[in-house]
Amino acid sequence: YRGEEEIQKELQDKHVSAAEDLQTYSEREWKGNTTKSLLIRKGYEAIASEFNLRKVRGDNYCALRAVLFQVLSQSKQLPAWLHDSDISKWPKEMHSDQDFITEWQFPFETSKSKVQHLEQCLELLTNKWQEAVQSKSLEERKRMCQQVFRGHDEEYELLEALKFLMLRTAVQLHSDMEKGSDVPEFCWLLFARDSSKCPKTFLTNHLRHVGFSGGLEQVEMCLLGYSLQETIRVVRLYKCDTEEFITYYPNDHKNASPLCLLTEDDRHYNVLVPKNPPPSQINCSLYNEMF
Repeated sequence: YRGEEEIQKELQDKHVSAAEDLQTYSEREWKGNTTKSLLIRKGYEAIASEFNLRKVRGDNYCALRAVLFQVLSQSKQLPAWLHDSDISKWPKEMHSDQDFITEWQFPFETSKSKVQHLEQCLELLTNKWQEAVQSKSLEERKRMCQQVFRGHDEEYELLEALKFLMLRTAVQLHSDMEKGSDVPEFCWLLFARDSSKCPKTFLTNHLRHVGFSGGLEQVEMCLLGYSLQETIRVVRLYKCDTEEFITYYPNDHKNASPLCLLTEDDRHYNVLVPKNPPPSQINCSLYNEMF
């Protein structure tokens, strides 16, 4: 994970920057001829004709932030779980069934109870997702995203809402596993770890620390994608020339318009922006012949 000094250097940066040319960025950031520099530059070169790059602030929320940005900038409709449910009731329901919420931590002070604050976070997520879907133009949606990703409390409430969705999904999937029901492949990895044998230990040892002292691990990226009913497609530059250069999270839950991210090290994630996307559909076609 990224150290405190590394994070502090980026405090003044925008939380999601304007799009820039991948090739230019690569040549500026990866000079020299070390084995790693050559490999990373090769990875950038492989996708530079199709994408531009948006840098995401390099704190331990970066994976959540990059995914949220892509959700708000690309979604054409609300997912079924958001359209059909009053998700703001979910924290109280979980608190009644499982005493999980008492362990939740927020990145800022609040006078509300943890349940009330999570309700507020989920209500905000619903409103922002609806606002994004109802945007009348790409420019209007762009302005909305710029207002969200400014480092204010609202941004962090949205990121905490995503974490809650992950916890709720983990609870549901673990229950299905115990009943012998079919579950996605990643579930077996998620709950095979000694530190997350059940949803309670997953929260205690992993999820509650995301954004504070650690980021998301790969299996948790699968859980995030599954929770949102989205496919996250990540270009992993340090895996260039291998079958893992492009990885899906989860890999058994693909949709036609994945959320596209880029990483150099599986720790920090940036956003990929298609060059000249058609006005009717922003998608993320990436060397379809590779898949």
